[in-house]
Amino acid sequence: MGAGVGNLDAPAGDDAQPQTFIVRPGQAAADIGKELHDRGLIKSPLMFRAQVEARGVDAKIEAGEYRVSPAMTTSEIIAVLSRGATRTGIQLTIPEGWRAEQVAQKVESLGIGRADEFLMLVRSGAGVRLAEPLPAGQSLEGYLFPNTYELKKESDARAIIDLMTRDFERQFSAQLRAKVAAQGLTVHQAVTLASIVEREAVRPAEQPTIASVYLNRLKINMPLQADPTVQFAVATANLAEALGFGYWKRDLTRDDLRLPSPYNTYAQRGLPPGPICSPGLGALEAVANPASTEYLFFVAKGDGTHVFTKSDVEHAANVERYQRGQ
Repeated sequence: MGAGVGNLDAPAGDDAQPQTFIVRPGQAAADIGKELHDRGLIKSPLMFRAQVEARGVDAKIEAGEYRVSPAMTTSEIIAVLSRGATRTGIQLTIPEGWRAEQVAQKVESLGIGRADEFLMLVRSGAGVRLAEPLPAGQSLEGYLFPNTYELKKESDARAIIDLMTRDFERQFSAQLRAKVAAQGLTVHQAVTLASIVEREAVRPAEQPTIASVYLNRLKINMPLQADPTVQFAVATANLAEALGFGYWKRDLTRDDLRLPSPYNTYAQRGLPPGPICSPGLGALEAVANPASTEYLFFVAKGDGTHVFTKSDVEHAANVERYQRGQ
């Protein structure tokens, strides 16, 4: 048995040329081991996992870039990974719920691309291949997956967009796609709804319930009346002015709610034409696995949570209680 373990720890090959290996944020040790094995860098993913657990370093393997080679033993590779990533590039962090303009500004602020060039590529969708093609005329809004990315210093706008959309394809798994399809939603519709859920839910635990409200409304052709879609429409109508209030107008007026826009879900029934921001994995999962409710309404309580109801009478009472008194 000892000889077998030794063989599995032996180098996977003779090539001592270092390769770049990237650990993604939140990636489990088992997945890291599988990827190392698939790349021909180790002999056994099971041996990798066993050694990582035995040494107690699984929590110490941080996201980032590492340099390893097939000529290294599994033990040596684990030692490199546990010392921490080599940060040779630029770190780009995109939070959940940002619209493309905010991402573009962040990219430009880091000096890795011009905002206008970035937005031009996002709006055209040129050169990006998604598993389910975008509907005609739609941009990549919503498909720039929110995450922390380690970028090479020579990265440009196209490379960044490619990285973010590939991450979206990986995160929005085949299982999630099957679940949204079972609800009669296309991927684009699911991402669109998830983007609304992302902006509405302050607390992640409420995302499945908020998703259920909108799905229930869609089933009976009831207007979604989602404030974030109006915020998106208002900002899109005047992006220069929107920059001043951070793109998401806090207090909407009656005129805002009447704004003629396909994204105004007070004026239009059904889903808007496309996403209003980049939803995170939690919002995508909430749409794929919504809570089972009969709720049609919800009102913010002012503490980050919402109160949910089935009837318009109860809803009116909750509006009076939680909003009119503020």
